[in-house]
Amino acid sequence: MASRTPTTSRRRWGSTIAGALILCVMLFPLYWMLNTALQPASGLLQVDPVPSGLDLSGFSKALDDQGGHLLTSLLVSLGAVAVCLVIAAPAAYGLARFGLRGSRTIVFGTLITQMVPGIVIANALYNSYVDLGLVNSYVGLMLADASLGIPFSIVLMRSFMVSIPGEVIEAAQIDGAGPVRTFVRVVLPMSRNSLITSGLFAFLFSWSDFMFALTLNTTDDVKPVTLGIYQYIGAHVGDWGSVMAASVLSAVPAAILLVLAQKYIAAGITGGSVK
Repeated sequence: MASRTPTTSRRRWGSTIAGALILCVMLFPLYWMLNTALQPASGLLQVDPVPSGLDLSGFSKALDDQGGHLLTSLLVSLGAVAVCLVIAAPAAYGLARFGLRGSRTIVFGTLITQMVPGIVIANALYNSYVDLGLVNSYVGLMLADASLGIPFSIVLMRSFMVSIPGEVIEAAQIDGAGPVRTFVRVVLPMSRNSLITSGLFAFLFSWSDFMFALTLNTTDDVKPVTLGIYQYIGAHVGDWGSVMAASVLSAVPAAILLVLAQKYIAAGITGGSVK
């Protein structure tokens, strides 16, 4: 094994220090948000760089005010994930395995849909939702948020399902499995990483949605946490500790999911790159 030269060691240390500095810059807003949340009695400009003590009163107030909105976001996001996977998984399998004419064009068109501004889609959906009676409803918001993750999920799962050996599917068909049973019993278990990755991103898209939540709700019956924090800032502009505490609470579920699913995300994103 070749020994490390002084130049190589200096480069490694330089890269490590540069990476640490970049990480500190990226994490500083999160630190300041948590720091402000722990000092609810201080104004935004009087926050100490380091909290002298742990004051959780801001979290208690934020949880009382925003707890229901957090549950609403959780329910809507889980529903959006279910709708997204139910639609995207069969669509991806069909595009990957059935040799449909124009499948590449369909995939390209799916990607193009993500370039349409959200406000355009929200305004178009509002008129349809009024006719269908889906305004101010959980189902309506679930369907709207699911549309954010469906294009990404189709492209991701298709790239993975294309890499599944055809012999595996043929063996299942020889054993008497029909297309649906092959898809459920063989393809989906083999696509677990891409399913988890797609579901996670669909959850994050829905959890962070603000445009649909603002446009498709005219009452307080269905209010996700993004809309709740937006209105919370206006009502508590002098209580930034509670506002930041609410923001920290809203970031916790997404952070936990990312930590738990990070190995599946890596495998799901790169799974279709090698055939």
